[in-house]
Amino acid sequence: MPEHRSTTVLFDDSDEYRPEPPPPPEIPFWKDGSIRIGIHTSIAGDLTGALEIAHGLGANALQIFSTSPRMWPRSNSRIADVDTKRFRDRRAELKLGPLAVHANYLINLASPSPVLRAQSVQAFHQEIVRALALGADFLIVHPGSALGGARDESLSVVAQSLRQASRGLKFGDLQILLENTAGQGTCVGCEFTELRRILDACPDLPLGVCIDTAHLFATGWDIRTAKGMDHTLDQIDSVIGLVRVPVFHTNDSKVALGSRLDRHEHIGKGKIGREGFRLLLNHPRLAGKTFLLETPVDKPGDDKRNVAALWKLRGIVVRATGEGMKPRKGKNALRAVQGKRATVTKKHRTA
Repeated sequence: MPEHRSTTVLFDDSDEYRPEPPPPPEIPFWKDGSIRIGIHTSIAGDLTGALEIAHGLGANALQIFSTSPRMWPRSNSRIADVDTKRFRDRRAELKLGPLAVHANYLINLASPSPVLRAQSVQAFHQEIVRALALGADFLIVHPGSALGGARDESLSVVAQSLRQASRGLKFGDLQILLENTAGQGTCVGCEFTELRRILDACPDLPLGVCIDTAHLFATGWDIRTAKGMDHTLDQIDSVIGLVRVPVFHTNDSKVALGSRLDRHEHIGKGKIGREGFRLLLNHPRLAGKTFLLETPVDKPGDDKRNVAALWKLRGIVVRATGEGMKPRKGKNALRAVQGKRATVTKKHRTA
């Protein structure tokens, strides 16, 4: 009979296939600890033009709207792939970051009206889709207004609206930031505790907070002195956590401390003043934060002057190479025109 021999196969553990671990996520270039100073730029005509404006003004970050901020978006308001690619590529070339997208002003995630709330949820869902397509780092939204509803209940409504708007979406590196409000009317989100309650109600969403200095001042936080600035930052850190506040809307205020009115002014020309912004921009607890201007453009060069003012308060001289934005036909521009007309009329009367 043939002889049967048994064979023993030995495996070397070193020969076993082990898949390579996924590479660690690449850290965005703008997260190098350097200060980021930007401005809200216009998308009129071309999205990519907003990048050119920001770069030409000497900014290294920017904020935009992804569509008209005062109109409800169409049912299909997606941005064409060719346009988003061109925008992403040009942004990378100019090394602008972070990019913040500000949501539509009509969105009211706190509305007690089922119809308005449904419309707001759908519009904000589309805001997230567009922000993702553009490669935005932050999407900034006002929490909304209770419109006569119970204030405490409205905070739960905001959280529910955020969850509904986010369904089916993968955020990647995009973070939603709730902006503090000036406390006007029935708007929610002027108190740090209100913002924290919304954050806590959405533990599965990438939420943070954007602090607007004009709104902060309007609700009674005096940031004009070192003592006042330290106290304000202490409270923000205690209630929200400064780590959850990556962006500051850096606006001076036309109105007095505690006025509860939302009126932006040029840097150093308002009630906060240059010293308040010098303290903010150089505070050691805010190293690596992003400071975005939403100051008015009443006359040519206002945007250049405001960007340069922030850099100067950091001890850096930046010269604009672009033309900047045209004066906006909004409330501030209208007030400037009305003021000039009043002055001319007065001169004629006294002549």
